[in-house]
Amino acid sequence: MAKKINEQQLLQLVEAAIFASDKPLSVSDLQSTVLESFELSRKRVQQALAQLQQDYLGRGIQLIETASGFRFQTRADLSEYLALLWPERSPRYSRAVLETLALIAYRQPITRGEIEEVRGVTVSSQIMRTLLDRGWVKVVGHKEVPGRPGLYATTAAFLDYFGLKDLSDLPALAEFQTTPDFFNPVVMTEEIH
Repeated sequence: MAKKINEQQLLQLVEAAIFASDKPLSVSDLQSTVLESFELSRKRVQQALAQLQQDYLGRGIQLIETASGFRFQTRADLSEYLALLWPERSPRYSRAVLETLALIAYRQPITRGEIEEVRGVTVSSQIMRTLLDRGWVKVVGHKEVPGRPGLYATTAAFLDYFGLKDLSDLPALAEFQTTPDFFNPVVMTEEIH
């Protein structure tokens, strides 16, 4: 027999689960773990998540939905101040890495040769290795041309890292004057090539 849970308890349990989790949690994740003992519809869990999002409006943290689920994150406009909590330098990605990532994000699926054609320079193996190792891109197939080059596309980990639910949440290309600051959060400060 399923246990009973009132609205306040549901909000508290969902909030605590998302807060304690080391990865975003989807409605299905919540239902199959912390809410498994309760007979809750998907709609009721979604309503609880919507209520929590509303409750956190105007606060220093917010509940956002990414490609993999829901997570708490600090407000972007506070990042300059919060960066002072971590005096050690985090990785900073080179312009070449960020340009390559932006091309993959906006033109996927895309081959390495197509990236090189747009950038006008060779894409080093280290750049591709960096993006693959971070889990931000993957090979999703091969183009049917001689040599069958790999086709690169972004992953859910890319969307999660940048706080996006799906690719339609990417800023419009017209918003970029020079380097896309969207791909250069304050937490990225150590040079990696």
